[in-house]
Formats: sequence, C-alpha cells, structure tokens
Amino acid sequence: MYQDEKLVCEDCGAEFVFTVGEQEFYAEKGLVNKPKRCPACRKQRRINNRKNRKMYDAVCSKCGAQTQVPFKPIPGKEVFCKECFVKEEH
Repeated sequence: MYQDEKLVCEDCGAEFVFTVGEQEFYAEKGLVNKPKRCPACRKQRRINNRKNRKMYDAVCSKCGAQTQVPFKPIPGKEVFCKECFVKEEH
C-alpha cells in the first residue's frame, strides 16, 4: 500500500525520503499530512522550541531540590526535578 516517497523540505529545500515505516507510523497516529520538513530541520525546530519555552522555578516534591519546569506549578500539586521524574517513570 505504501511506497517510499521523495519530498522537499520547505525550510532548507533539501530532498528527503518519507519512508514506508514513517508513513505507517503517521497512519497509526492518525496524522493525515505529510511532513513538510526534513528530519534535520524537524530536529532543529524542536530544539529551538525548547529554547524559547518559558520555565518556572519550583521545588522538587521528592528531594527538595530547586528546579525549573515548563509549566506554572499549582500549589498542592507535586512537582519533580528531572532526576526524580525519571525515577518515578520507571
């Protein structure tokens, strides 16, 4: 059903392949639009978005360390530093 498809990045103009595996992933997630950016430009865009994200000061509910989080902490709700968050997930 799917075939590798050559696309052109709207940011850098480079040609890239939208692979069968990527197309299946997009379909599985319900994504209907093809990617407009090559993998390198998508990665750079994610990095830039992280740099521009507003961060808020907080205190980790588990270890008490000062940390920053990408959301405004709500009083009474737990907030974890990166290390404690990773430990909680596993």
